[in-house]
Amino acid sequence: MSAPLLEVRGLTAFYGDFQALFGIDFTLAAGEIAAIIGANGAGKSTFLRALANLGADPGSGIAFDGRPMQGLKPHDAARLGIALVPEGRRLFPSLSVEENLLIGAAKAARGGMWTLDEVYRLFPILKEKRRAPATSLSGGQQQMAAIGRALMGNPKLLLCDEISLGLAPTVIKDIYAAVPRIREGTAMILVEQDISQALKVADRIACFQEGRVSLTGRPAELTRAQISQAYFGLH
Repeated sequence: MSAPLLEVRGLTAFYGDFQALFGIDFTLAAGEIAAIIGANGAGKSTFLRALANLGADPGSGIAFDGRPMQGLKPHDAARLGIALVPEGRRLFPSLSVEENLLIGAAKAARGGMWTLDEVYRLFPILKEKRRAPATSLSGGQQQMAAIGRALMGNPKLLLCDEISLGLAPTVIKDIYAAVPRIREGTAMILVEQDISQALKVADRIACFQEGRVSLTGRPAELTRAQISQAYFGLH
């Protein structure tokens, strides 16, 4: 059995004196999709930020592709092959769509399958709008640009924080239609409020509750009652 791409053991995270994560254990295989679900404040986004080495104690308890992450900087994580699509997209408003995409490639400095042409093939609307300011795009188009920017770094692991938040159902459908193509060369962790969508695309689900993993398993093996109990803390 091959070693996991990502291995997390006893991960904790703090915001000042407030503890956000309590001893998280988590593994992910190459090419696997995991969805992290849970209520607001459960620690999902904090978990992704820790994986991208953006936490207060970056990398502690995390090994990626066989390498301990502690002591590395966020740009080191990008160059090792971890890319984050942050909640809210965070595109550079003064730059065009294409310039935003190129920043993703420059940040990671990694070669691979994802080029401008491949991103435009995945999201054709971005090619049409490539010279336009990023702020001129619709919310769904901005989300596509944020995903494309992350893919331009040719990551081994793509972290997506709330990519369907605030988007129309038809737009969400278009974005998730790209997931099979993305996963051909990239493992994914999706933080997702839409539980139904998470269950459709993920190989494995982990539910967070108050900074702890309250449930984990494959979607086909979990009942809605189990998920609701883990999500809301019902007894």
